[in-house]
Amino acid sequence: MTDPRPGVARPAGRIPEVWGRIPPRNKNFTGRTELLNQLREGIAGQVTAVVPHALHGLGGVGKTQMAVEYAYRFRSEYEVVWWIPADQPVLVRSSLASLAPFLGLPPATASGIEDAAKAVLDALRRGEPYADWLLIFDNADQPEDLNEIIPRGPGHVLITSRNHRWEGVVDTVPVDVFARAESVEFLSKRVPKAITPQDADRLAHELGDLPLALEQAGALQAETGMGVSEYLRLLGERTSRLLSEGKPTEYPVSMTAAWDLSVTSLSEKLPEAVDLLRCCAFFGPEPIPRDAFSQPRVELGEELSELVADPIRLSKVIGELGRYALARLDIPGRTIQIHRLIQALLREELPEEGQRHMREQVHLLLAGYAPPDPYEPANWARYSNLLGHITPSRVGTSQVAEVRRLALNIVRYLSGSGDYASARSLVESFLASWTADSGEEHSDVLELRLEQANILRELGQYEASSELTRTSLEVAEKVLGHDDPLTLRFLRGGGADLRALGEFQRARERDEDLLRRYEASFGEGDLRTILTANSLALDYGLGSDYVRSKELLQRAYQTCRALGPDEVDKLSLLSIWSGLARTVRLCGDYSEACDLGEDAYAYAVEEFGVEHNWTLRTAKDLSIAWRRVGDLDRAGELAEDVHARSVRQFGLDHPDTLSAAMCLANLLRTRGDTEAAMDLAADTVRRYPRVYGAEHPYNFGCMGNLGIMHRVQDDPRSARVVNEEALEGLDAKLGRDHHYSLTVATNLASDLAALGEHDEACRLERDTLRRIRAVLGPDHPLALSCAANLTADLNVLGEEEEAARLREETKSSYARSLGLEHPDTKVFLEGRHLDADFDPPPI
Repeated sequence: MTDPRPGVARPAGRIPEVWGRIPPRNKNFTGRTELLNQLREGIAGQVTAVVPHALHGLGGVGKTQMAVEYAYRFRSEYEVVWWIPADQPVLVRSSLASLAPFLGLPPATASGIEDAAKAVLDALRRGEPYADWLLIFDNADQPEDLNEIIPRGPGHVLITSRNHRWEGVVDTVPVDVFARAESVEFLSKRVPKAITPQDADRLAHELGDLPLALEQAGALQAETGMGVSEYLRLLGERTSRLLSEGKPTEYPVSMTAAWDLSVTSLSEKLPEAVDLLRCCAFFGPEPIPRDAFSQPRVELGEELSELVADPIRLSKVIGELGRYALARLDIPGRTIQIHRLIQALLREELPEEGQRHMREQVHLLLAGYAPPDPYEPANWARYSNLLGHITPSRVGTSQVAEVRRLALNIVRYLSGSGDYASARSLVESFLASWTADSGEEHSDVLELRLEQANILRELGQYEASSELTRTSLEVAEKVLGHDDPLTLRFLRGGGADLRALGEFQRARERDEDLLRRYEASFGEGDLRTILTANSLALDYGLGSDYVRSKELLQRAYQTCRALGPDEVDKLSLLSIWSGLARTVRLCGDYSEACDLGEDAYAYAVEEFGVEHNWTLRTAKDLSIAWRRVGDLDRAGELAEDVHARSVRQFGLDHPDTLSAAMCLANLLRTRGDTEAAMDLAADTVRRYPRVYGAEHPYNFGCMGNLGIMHRVQDDPRSARVVNEEALEGLDAKLGRDHHYSLTVATNLASDLAALGEHDEACRLERDTLRRIRAVLGPDHPLALSCAANLTADLNVLGEEEEAARLREETKSSYARSLGLEHPDTKVFLEGRHLDADFDPPPI
C-alpha cells in the first residue's frame, strides 16, 4: 500500500509495527488467488477516505480464512493490522480498546473500555501515529451495528459476514465454495501421501467443495489413515441417514455428515475429547481461555471434573481436537476456538435436557474463571476474556446463585471500566430473564435494578434513574426490610437522584438519617458507612456548609487509608480524595486545594489513566483550583484537555461535558478570551436544562456566569436581565442565604454599578456581604470580593469614611488568606470590581 503522504512508501517485506489478535494462518490455505487479487485491487484503489470491503458468503465457505490470509499476505503494506470479532457489539468496543496502548493511548485497564475505544477510533481517523492500518471485522451481522464504529480515515477496513445486506452498504467480494481445482489442491496439501487427484476429485464432489467439510475430511484421513473409498462409504451412510431423518437444518448435509464422521472416529479413539468438544460448543464462538478448564469441582460432573483435574490428559484431549480440525488452538495465547458451524451441529445433536445440562457446566466454568473483584483494573483482562461467552452461553438465563453473581460482576466490570452502553445492554437482557424466572421482587432482580439505576445516573438520565430507584426501593423495603443492606444502597442512590433533581435539602435529610443507620448496623470503619459519609459530605457542600463537608471527608479519607487494599476499592478512594480537594477549594483555601488536587490527580492517572471519567472529574477540579490561585497557564491547559476528552467520550449533553465546558468558559473569560467564553457559556446554558430540568440550581448558577460575560463585553443591561432571572430562580430553589444565590447577587450588584445605579448596587452589596459572612465566614474569597466591590462603589458615592474603613479591613483579610500578590487582591487594590463565577460540582 502506498503511504497517503506524497512520495512516501513502505519498504517491501516490512512487518507491521502492530500486529494483534490475528488468528493463526492456515498452513493448508489453497487457491482463492483471484478473489484475493480482486480484494487487494479494490482496497488499494482507495484514494482518500476509507471504503470498507466485505467478504460475503454462507457459513463454512472460508470467509474468515480468506481474511486471515489477506492479513498475512499483505501485512508488509501496513503499519497496524488488528482483528476484531464483530458478532457482538460489546466485543467490538473491547477489541478496539485493546489496541489503545499500541497507539500510545491509555490502556482500557486504565481509561475504561468505552473511553479507550473512542480514543483508538479518533487516532485511526487522524492517522496518528499510524496512517497505514488495516482493521478486520470478523463475522459482522447488521451493517448498522458498525456504521458509527468504522473509522473514516486513511487506512483500510475488511469485513466478513453472512448477511447479504452488506452488499448495498460496502464494496463486497462474494465468497463461494471452492472451485473443483482448488478442492483437489487443498486435499492434496492436507493429505499429501494418501490421496490421488482422482480420489480428491471424488471426495470434493461428495462434499460439495465446501472448505470446512474438506478440512474435516482431510484431517480425519491424515490422522487415521482411512482410505478415500472407505471414507466415502461411511459418508454415504451418514448422508442417507441424515436425509431419512428429515431434520431441517441451515447447514449442507455433506458438512453435517463430514463432521459426524470426524466426531465418531475421535470418540472411538478418545471419548473424553468429544465430551470436551461438546462442552466447548456451549461457549461463544470466540477463543475460550484454557484457564477456564482449570478448576475441578463436583458440580461439573464426574467425567469433566476428572478431565479438568488431570493436566496431562487435558492437554492430550485438546491436542487431539486440534489434530482432527475440530478446534483451532492458539498455543501462545492459551485459547481454544470452535467454528460456529461445528458448535451449532454439536448443540443440535443433544436433546433439550442435555443442552441444559451442558450450559450449566459452562456457566460454572465461566464463573470459576472470573476473578472476585470486578472494579479492580488488574482483573479487567480476565473479564474481557469472558465477554464473548456471556450472551452466547446464555449466562443471563441461569438461576444458580454463583452464575448470577458472575452476571452482576460482568455488569460491574463494564461500568467500572466506563463502558456504560454495554453495561446497560447486558442489564436489560439479564432483567428480561431474571424477572420472568424469579419475579420482580426477588433479591437478585433488585440487585440488578440497583446496577441499572447506577448506570442510568452515570449516563446523565436522572429522571429515569430516580423513578427506577424509587419503585425498586418500595419493593426492597417491603420484601427485604428497611435495614437490609440492599435497601440501604437504594436509599443512598436515591440521595444521588435527589441531588441530580436539585433537591439538595431533601438529599441531606435522607443521607443524615442513612449515615446514622449505617453506623449503627456496620460501624464507622465499614466501607459502606464511609461511602454514605461521602454522600452526606456532598449534601453539605451543596448546602454551602463547606466546613462540615471538609470535616466529614477528612474522616472518610483517613479511614479509607487505614483500611487494607482488600477492604476499599481504588475508585471509592479516588472519589473521596477528589471530593476533599474540591471542598478545601470551596472553603477558600486555594493553595491547599492545589496541593491536594495534584496528589489526587496523579493517583487517578496512575491507577485509571487520563481518560477515565473519575480522572477527568479530578482534573477538572484541579484546573479550577489552579485558576483560583492565579495559575492560568496550567489551569487552561488542563481545562481544554478535559473538555476535549469529555466531548469525545460522552457527547455534548452529558453532565460531565457540561461541567467541563463551564469550567473552560470561566477560564477563557478570566484570561481575556471573552468572545470564545461567551460562545461556549451560551451554548452550555442552553444545554443544561436538557439534562437537569429547567429549575435546577446549576442552570441558574451557569446563567450567572453568562451574565458576567455580557458585562465584560460592555453590555451591562443584558447582564442585569440574565442575573436577575438567575437570582430569582436560585432564591426560589435555595433561598438567598446560599453560596450560589450570593454569588449571583454579588455579580448583579456589579451590573447595577456598571449601569450607574450605585445606590442600588451598594444596598445590594451591603445585604449580600452580611449574608456571605454569616454563611461562609468573613475571610472567604466571595466575602472579600463583595467587600472589594462595595468599597469601590462607596467611593463613587462619596462615602469615603466607610469606604476607607472597609478597604483596610478587606486588605487585612486578603493578606491573611490569599496574600497581597494574588490576582484578586491586585484588582481590589486598584479599585476595580471583582467577578464571582460558578463551577457546577459532580452530583
